[in-house]
Amino acid sequence: MARILDRIDSPAQLRSLSVAEMQTLAEEIRQEIIETVSTRGGHLAPNLGVVELTLALHTVFNTPHDLLVWDIGHQAYVHKLLTGRRERFRTIRQFGGLSGYLRREESPYDVFGASHASTSISAALGLAVARDLQGQDFKVVAIIGDGALTGGMALEALNNAGSLKKNLIIILNDNEKSISDNVGAIATVLAKARRMQTSPGYQRLREVTKGSIERLPVVGDVALEAAARAETSFKQFVLHSKSGTIFEELGFKFFGPFDGHDLALLIDVLENIKRIEGPIVVQVVTKKGKGWTFAEEDATKWHGPGAFDYRTGVIKRNPNDPPTYTEIFANTLVELAERDQAIVGITAAMAEGTGLKKLHQRFPERYFDVGIAEQHAVTFAGGLAVGGLRPVVAIYSTFMQRAFDQVIHDICMQNLHVVFAMDRAGVVGEDGPTQHGLFDIAFMRMIPNMKVMAPRDENELRHMLYTALYMDGPVCLRYPRGKARGVPLDKELRPLEIGKAELLTPATLSEARRCQCALLAYGTTVELAEQAATELREEGFNVAVVNARWAKPLDEDLILDLARTTRHLITIEDHMVAGGFGSAVLELLAREGCHDARVKLIGFPDRLVEHGAPSILKELYGLSSAHIKEIVRELLGITTPAPTAHSRPASA
Repeated sequence: MARILDRIDSPAQLRSLSVAEMQTLAEEIRQEIIETVSTRGGHLAPNLGVVELTLALHTVFNTPHDLLVWDIGHQAYVHKLLTGRRERFRTIRQFGGLSGYLRREESPYDVFGASHASTSISAALGLAVARDLQGQDFKVVAIIGDGALTGGMALEALNNAGSLKKNLIIILNDNEKSISDNVGAIATVLAKARRMQTSPGYQRLREVTKGSIERLPVVGDVALEAAARAETSFKQFVLHSKSGTIFEELGFKFFGPFDGHDLALLIDVLENIKRIEGPIVVQVVTKKGKGWTFAEEDATKWHGPGAFDYRTGVIKRNPNDPPTYTEIFANTLVELAERDQAIVGITAAMAEGTGLKKLHQRFPERYFDVGIAEQHAVTFAGGLAVGGLRPVVAIYSTFMQRAFDQVIHDICMQNLHVVFAMDRAGVVGEDGPTQHGLFDIAFMRMIPNMKVMAPRDENELRHMLYTALYMDGPVCLRYPRGKARGVPLDKELRPLEIGKAELLTPATLSEARRCQCALLAYGTTVELAEQAATELREEGFNVAVVNARWAKPLDEDLILDLARTTRHLITIEDHMVAGGFGSAVLELLAREGCHDARVKLIGFPDRLVEHGAPSILKELYGLSSAHIKEIVRELLGITTPAPTAHSRPASA
């Protein structure tokens, strides 16, 4: 039998479907998402939870004339399927395919780009104000998860929106989850409302009043506002508190909570809500992972799985794979915390993703999940440091961008000893430009007092974490997503000398001075440099390889020595060329008047790096041993045939 989904090329076609047909469509959409994510990877549980909500929104509102502004793009797969991208859906997150997030370039239905949390209310308010200033007439709807309300930006936007009194609808998708379980006082308030929804007393009172309102001689906004007032009274009566009025006190009309999987109810509620003037909050209760038992039972595990067998729920992993860098970090942190009671860990709603769940399991009193609140996490860590503890703030590189001012003002200006463990540094692959960690060297090394390092492998990561915990002042440690190299791990941890690089080949500095060129590799690019050097030696080239370790402070003596003797340097990093490790080397050479050295920088260019498998992206942008060899030959003036691969914009 042909699927209803195969007939849906735009939201307008939803409006001719019966509720029964839409319920069938909802199940077809869930199956399409499950099957696609099982082969492609991606965000599963959050998308399964918003199927009915997305159908209702596109049915009731005249999109794209009416604007839907989604918070965090990982709940937008259903939206993509309904807005003309069904035939390309199975290319999602693949190189050249659909983005896994919202992108304005991709569709007029993607009103505002979304990936990081807590942005939708601010953007939607801006659109509403622009609409009114230009005399236009359309609805603006922000869809935000309850987890995103732990972010300060969302609360700032609520504060502003409540005072401006614009026509703005905020749908609060309440599923009790960020990626980890929600934390904090707001989550507690919303939980009260969820419990109220299932209270027998509340349900009886609601039915009585519903019948009374239906008998009113006046319909429309007056009746609806009467219903809203009655709804609020019920909440106060049943709960003996003002649940929901946290929004009302901020200037919003508040409705809900409503069952987010009852299509008929959602359509009816939204049809009525859209006729009300002023700012509105609608609480919709959904279940993350809805419709697939495995995801319903463990929404955190199935938030963003890799490939899996959707029939058995078994995630496909090679048992012989080495551990991930995240696992090595987490295990080492727990090992050190066993010895030192001053070590504490802070995460911003990413207990599993950062590995801090292991610290939580072992030392729950020394673990802090602050919600999606990176700014608070950093300054909170500063207070812990002043109080005599050793805080480790584990945040993805891309999310650390959100706390830039706090790193400067609250940590570095006071020279506080806070360790920033920045996971997902470098390209992260299929999640694309909003998730790549390609800016952290630049924004961290520019700050006075900050020290910046990166390991060549997982063994060095262990020693770097130990070093970071027992040095003075702020320090950041960046490491990539995914599998480590599988090298042996030293049993004993040792401190690394601050600001000192490691000469790998040749064995001595005197031999390195006689080399034709030196490769200064930072972080995990050391492996590429070693491979390129080995292959170049087979061709008769004599190339030194340095594991830089530190982007700040640099090993100035070694770098200047090699610049003045080999006179040919190539820097390699999994980061933007602009402002990165290579830029730091150039600044050093310029400051010291080392003008005779010829230098090439290999890294990512001054453009947004698309989504795709990391292997494809690194090859495309020149982070490969083959490209390093090309640059060595070019630097040494050796002519070679033109490369068959397309030109590499990454080297400078």
